[in-house]
Amino acid sequence: MTFTEAAKTLLWRQSLDKVFFGVICFFSFLSVLPLVLILGYLLVKGVSALNWQFFCRVPQPLGEIGGGIANALLGSLILLAVAFLLAVPLGLLVGIYLAENKKNWLADCARLSVEILQSVPSIVIGLVVYTWLVLPLKTFSALAGGAALALMMLPVSVRSTEETLRLIPLELKEAALALGVPYYRTILRVIVPSGLSGIVTGVLLSLARVAGETAPLLFTAFGNPFLSLALFRPIESLPHLIFYYATSPYAEWHRLAWGASFVLVVGVLFLNLTAKFLTRRWRVRF
Repeated sequence: MTFTEAAKTLLWRQSLDKVFFGVICFFSFLSVLPLVLILGYLLVKGVSALNWQFFCRVPQPLGEIGGGIANALLGSLILLAVAFLLAVPLGLLVGIYLAENKKNWLADCARLSVEILQSVPSIVIGLVVYTWLVLPLKTFSALAGGAALALMMLPVSVRSTEETLRLIPLELKEAALALGVPYYRTILRVIVPSGLSGIVTGVLLSLARVAGETAPLLFTAFGNPFLSLALFRPIESLPHLIFYYATSPYAEWHRLAWGASFVLVVGVLFLNLTAKFLTRRWRVRF
């Protein structure tokens, strides 16, 4: 091959590289564009509803202007707290078991069950919890709503714990056992703390996943126009308030729904960004 032919070939390859890079950038921009448009529209429609009264007061009676979403904010926090307390300890224990037992019939059954549970539609989970808790207790409740969200959080918590602990170098465990440390203390004091960033990341992602769920809460928490802290009484949540107000014919409720949507999206974004930050620190560490 002559020098001229080699130069032409190199120029052709460089041109193809530039075209391919441009195509990748174009489709990457298209994938980001919907999120930018959604956030921009929520910013325009939702920020105008934000004020001190919006966060500190409950909704006003029908026909009156003003009010806020304090009951929904507090209700969502309570529901997420209940879901966290129910799902995270169980998910952590199951994830540890699966990470320590890679080839075991019980571990295989548990792993398959987790994968199936992750694919179950949220409305079906709400219906099941309605049968398990709402009907026996004869009331909608924050406990039932938190249990429904916990079932949705559980697969993510289990898988993140399992995958994180599998990345821990085996030498750490062997060194602790060689020093005479009991097995349970090796797991709790050496293995789990080493993978804490990855586990916390999975927990945050699972919280972000369930924070905007509406369907299971229709069957369990139901909603409450008043401020409530009782676990065995109906409770309001941001997704339910947005659904209820957005489908109403009243302009004032639409304004509150847009404001609540903006608050919910900002909260979910915060959880996702925090999870990304912890994931990056985890990768740098290992």
